[in-house]
Amino acid sequence: MNKLIFATRPSNLARWQTNYVISLLQIAVPDLVCEEHVITTRGDKVLDKPLPEIGGKGLFTQELEAELLAGSVDVAVHSLKDLPVEDSPGLTVGAVPLREDPRDVLVCPAGYSLDSLPQGAVVGTSSLRRQAQILHHRPDLQIKSIRGNVETRIRKVEEGQYDAAVMAAAGLTRLGLESHIASYLPYARMLPAPGQGALGIQCRAGDTRVQTFLEILNDIDTARAVKAERAFLMALGGGCSIPVGAYAWVENQTIHMNGLVIATNGSQKIEVSGIGQVPQALGEELARQALQQGAREVLNG
Repeated sequence: MNKLIFATRPSNLARWQTNYVISLLQIAVPDLVCEEHVITTRGDKVLDKPLPEIGGKGLFTQELEAELLAGSVDVAVHSLKDLPVEDSPGLTVGAVPLREDPRDVLVCPAGYSLDSLPQGAVVGTSSLRRQAQILHHRPDLQIKSIRGNVETRIRKVEEGQYDAAVMAAAGLTRLGLESHIASYLPYARMLPAPGQGALGIQCRAGDTRVQTFLEILNDIDTARAVKAERAFLMALGGGCSIPVGAYAWVENQTIHMNGLVIATNGSQKIEVSGIGQVPQALGEELARQALQQGAREVLNG
């Protein structure tokens, strides 16, 4: 019997993402049996502190990776932007399916845009990347950390704890919560996190049985684009929580990419862009250009 055991976090979004992957696999392999094993991570438990304060990197992935390495599960589905850019020893990303919308959105019950929010309005985000880009355009706004799953963050805004919050479009779209989106933030205003909107399907390195199944789901253009984005981040230091944005897309086999390094207070910004055929090389070249322009000093504050 062909059987795969999936590790998933308890949030509705994590469960949706895992069930989405399972449904795609079972369409392709009708006799495949799939089971879910729900695991609560440190990122799910510690909700009273901003993400960068409690480690950012690997916060939502370490416990799932431990179960993979122990052999008690076969597959873990992650939001790729939460997955550290370096593979954990013994693990690999076996597939990256077609990407959802990579943009960020503004959730605002009053219907304001980022430009029209009243002076001094309180905007919720725990992302240094989002904070920095908000403050670059609107230094008058107050940034306040917001934690919790997608539904919890929406509720906190609707209760008036915040005037608005910036969140990933993909999460709201996947959960059918698009009605809460006041506006989509254009890439020129808010460059997404490397890998945002994409899923990373992780398995054990060398597990050819599992990898054969996962390869069915791999979208080549998405995989090339996010590889370039993640190479850019890795060459700049690799942390999931540093204020770095990147977005790549493929046109006629060529990868186009924009990258951003920005001070957390929004005061300094370095933007780079380029095209190439080799994802790793493109990401590293744009990181080199950013470093030449002073990215290290910007990141070190």
